[in-house]
Amino acid sequence: MSRTSGTTPDSRTALRVCPLCEATCGLTLTIEGTRVTGARGDREDVFSKGFICPKGASFGAADGDPDRLRTPLVRMDGELREATWEEAFDAIAAGLGPVVERHGPNALGIVLGNPNVHTMAGALYPTVLLTALRTHSVFTASTLDQMPKHVSSGLLYGDANAIPVPDLDHTDHLLLIGANPLESNGSLCTAPDFPGKLKALRARGGTLTVIDPRTTRTAKLADRHVTVRPGTDALLLAAMTYVLFEEKLVDLGDLAPHVQDVEELATAVRDFTPEAVSAACDVDADTIRALARELAAAPTAAVYGRIGSCTVPHGTLASWLVDILNVLTGNLDRPGGALFPQAATDKTPRPAGPGRGFALGRWHSRVSRHPEAKGELPLAALAEEIDTATPEGSPVRALIAIAANPVLSAPDGNRLDKALDSLDFMVSVDPYLNETARHADVVLPPPPPSQSAHHDFAFNTLAVRNQVRYNRPAVPLEPGRMAETEILARLVLAATGMHGADPSAVDAMVIDSTLGKAVQDPHGPVHERDPKELATRLTGENGPERRLDMMLRLGPYGEGFGARPDGLSLEKLLAHPHGIDLGPLRPRLPQPLKTRSGKIELLPAPIADDLPRLRAALRERPAAIVLVGRRHLRSNNSWMHNVPALTGGTNRCTLHIHPEDAARLGLADGAAVRVKGAGGEVVAPAEVTDAVRRGVVSLPHGWGHDRPGTRMSHAALDPGVNVNQLLDGSLLDPLSGTAVLNGVPVELAACP
Repeated sequence: MSRTSGTTPDSRTALRVCPLCEATCGLTLTIEGTRVTGARGDREDVFSKGFICPKGASFGAADGDPDRLRTPLVRMDGELREATWEEAFDAIAAGLGPVVERHGPNALGIVLGNPNVHTMAGALYPTVLLTALRTHSVFTASTLDQMPKHVSSGLLYGDANAIPVPDLDHTDHLLLIGANPLESNGSLCTAPDFPGKLKALRARGGTLTVIDPRTTRTAKLADRHVTVRPGTDALLLAAMTYVLFEEKLVDLGDLAPHVQDVEELATAVRDFTPEAVSAACDVDADTIRALARELAAAPTAAVYGRIGSCTVPHGTLASWLVDILNVLTGNLDRPGGALFPQAATDKTPRPAGPGRGFALGRWHSRVSRHPEAKGELPLAALAEEIDTATPEGSPVRALIAIAANPVLSAPDGNRLDKALDSLDFMVSVDPYLNETARHADVVLPPPPPSQSAHHDFAFNTLAVRNQVRYNRPAVPLEPGRMAETEILARLVLAATGMHGADPSAVDAMVIDSTLGKAVQDPHGPVHERDPKELATRLTGENGPERRLDMMLRLGPYGEGFGARPDGLSLEKLLAHPHGIDLGPLRPRLPQPLKTRSGKIELLPAPIADDLPRLRAALRERPAAIVLVGRRHLRSNNSWMHNVPALTGGTNRCTLHIHPEDAARLGLADGAAVRVKGAGGEVVAPAEVTDAVRRGVVSLPHGWGHDRPGTRMSHAALDPGVNVNQLLDGSLLDPLSGTAVLNGVPVELAACP
């Protein structure tokens, strides 16, 4: 920290990694007293090098939003009223316990929103809660965006979290499908200054290809932009795979010893010729062949797909085919291709060899019998799991929602709205009284980000360069506030029958368990040592820091409690406030593979069993108008619509429609349009633009802030409409349980 020239005498600066999107840019905050008054990029940050986007620049406004809750709320006589922390946790223990005792563990549902992966607390405690509760009623935002990638990675590599990322700094050819990183800043690919990396790719003579039905800012930067029909991504990628086999362009290179089922894969895709898929994709066969040839001919190349190719009827197949193309061109696990990051807090690397593999459908949802994926059920099924009785098992009668707003983020928010009202008890951990939290019996508000420590556990496993950073709180915890780590630790205790115990017991339990297993690992750095003695050597000001220290010491770069003196520890990390660079991504195979064969299994049975459904899509008649979502650089789902600096201008809830479609339907720019889908209808202003192709309309995600009982004053001024109300929740990718949010048929009509 240092004085800032030109400000008041009590001004100072503090470093903080931005938690507002996946890019994880380093910030230098200006602080006056206890208030963040400015934010700029940290030029010395080892990862972001000073890059900042509008969200990071607005850190202070988001941090100091006056609508943030400061004290817990507890429902008394039907109304949410301010309460003490003790009263809040007493109410939780009294409310949850009887439900589980009466109806069993699955009657208690858990919903985790994506802000959890942006905080230390969200990374460290929900897993402890889930392990202790033993409920199968687990729902997360993953089944609204990224679960297809987890499932495809699990089936290919045996580990659902082994997700390769494009080597943006070194590739010669980058193919993006369903991704718009100039707006999203990247997703499942942590890369500060993604725009700059794409411009650098082109500046060094590389090629950028974008496949997207919208002419996004990213598409405008591309050498080739292919406007595929929404929802047909898997067909297009399957045809490219066919071309690689047909034209003998397959070259596994160094991957050959690690791959199986190549011939079986060639047989499986033989029906997906460019000519066969052309009409369905609305992409001519010559273009499809050119895409495959260019990919194969590039010195190095990487294919990267994101939410546009995930939230479609064949999202898992599309995600699988992204990696298939990287494998067949020899670009997986090589510099300039797609590689597996190695985070500092990853588990101690084990020797390569066969693993347990990845299984789907270990249990099913109660009503529609959706199979679990990665321990989760589809968030789109939450409403029916609450409001529908069946002979088998109890409905969800109580709910814990942590940083989640599924009334806006999941399909058919109206039904879920009513279902939440019917619960026996609900807890929400959220800084706002939003569209979901308003139903809770207890609301636990975490403090602003400036008052919390920060380390990116999840995003470092997806980073385009290996590095590690940690920030202690930039501002002391405000009186009356409780640290988010303590909130979640106390929630674990209150929900599992240990209410009243010291919250530090949760961290101590995790440390004891982790070290106990570590000393039994013959391949680890602390084999046969005393776990109690190791625990005494951990440093840190609190339990979360001691857990971070433990993970760093045991991790792939760690000092191993003295086994590798030059390695990482919390103490060493604290001595490097701008972070520690751990080097570029490196080839790691076969170590990441955990399949039963110990190889990349190119054609797993669940994938093969789903291919007939993709073949059937060749014969489907496309709808006249389909809906896709969109993201704005200043938005991150529904999080930030209460921050004035991040709304307005081009960040508006409008319906993008092509000029020819607008003329055909008699829709003028700015006119109100009624949009009708299977789940309901909304009215939004038309924005006539050639940024969408004919037959496609687009509404942004995360709007609809018009429900009563919320306390988000700025968001309510321009609430927009909830695009997910157009969905009834019945359309899912069957392998991953992910809601189909893109390529959805809708009907349009001008409002009188």
